[in-house]
Amino acid sequence: MLRTFRFYLVTLALLLLALPLHAQQKRKVIIDQDCRGPATTDLQTVLVFVQSPEVETLGITVVSGDQWRDEEVAHTLRLLEIIGRTDLPVVPGAVFPLINSKEEIARWEKLYGQVRYQGAWNEAKVADYPGAWNRDRYYGPFEVPPLPEGNPTTKPLAEDAAHFIIRMLRQYPGEITVYAGGPLTNLALAIALDPDVPRLAKELVVMGGAINPAGAGVIHPPRREFNFWWDPEASHIVLHAPWRKITVTPVDISIKTRLTNAMIQEIGKTNTPAAQYLAKWADEEFMWDELAAIAWLDPSIVTGTETALMDVNIDHGAGYGDTLTWAPGAGPGLGEQSTTVLTDADFPRFYRIFIDLMTRATPQAKKP
Repeated sequence: MLRTFRFYLVTLALLLLALPLHAQQKRKVIIDQDCRGPATTDLQTVLVFVQSPEVETLGITVVSGDQWRDEEVAHTLRLLEIIGRTDLPVVPGAVFPLINSKEEIARWEKLYGQVRYQGAWNEAKVADYPGAWNRDRYYGPFEVPPLPEGNPTTKPLAEDAAHFIIRMLRQYPGEITVYAGGPLTNLALAIALDPDVPRLAKELVVMGGAINPAGAGVIHPPRREFNFWWDPEASHIVLHAPWRKITVTPVDISIKTRLTNAMIQEIGKTNTPAAQYLAKWADEEFMWDELAAIAWLDPSIVTGTETALMDVNIDHGAGYGDTLTWAPGAGPGLGEQSTTVLTDADFPRFYRIFIDLMTRATPQAKKP
């Protein structure tokens, strides 16, 4: 009898110990994203993290980029309502770049030529730029149009993105991956407020930059990539900071991907809120941000990398906002950090993982 009692005590103790160990196995992440919506590569990447049972999403910090911040916040809140994850904090970040501006780019264009895609600065309709959707007019930085997927009833966190990032990194030092899928303004502001931010993070995962992308019909000119170009000074600050590890997914590899109608239709056969959200609102496009996120989730999809020093041109001349790279040891020695750059991937496996994530039940979801 005593032996049996002892056995049960030992078993209970092991189970209690195993619970926190299992929780610790979840990989903590802050999603810093320009959350254009509905769907699109931006919010589909938010879903990649939220749909994974292996990830603990601490919050979604939102920055202007593809759309203005306040509209992106609304799209993000509405997505979380639809999938039943309103417990996740949505945190408003920077509305404008540190220095760059619509007026600056208008002056630049007179000297050096047209910049066709300008994200939130583009005063265009859906016929010209996918993701803009049909609208009767251009909406400015503090206007939120009626959302096609419905307006949210929930509210964002009453804290700014930079302070939220700092607070989380100090709460979990060395444990958090910072994923940056949009312009890097929020991270630059966090670093300005607390220079320990890069050292407190476990790693930085970035979708951004252009080194030598193939396909002249996609990227003009070859070194201008939107996320780095929107706020070059912020990109420069973040890429010079002493992160423990920086992994970059540039457009060079992103433009080898494609979310197809066939994939969307396959996802739509599943009757979960996340799958039906994509079935209704997703469209064919490059999987810019999803690739960076899934490569972090499952590094086995990565079949090629290279090491490079990386920076962004902050000279306000013809190359303003262009990605700069050097081989290790060949840089100017002005604080450039070493980055691991994704160059190739197992794309069929990548697509399978994406479809699986989008068609599974949302972990910890509550009734919408």
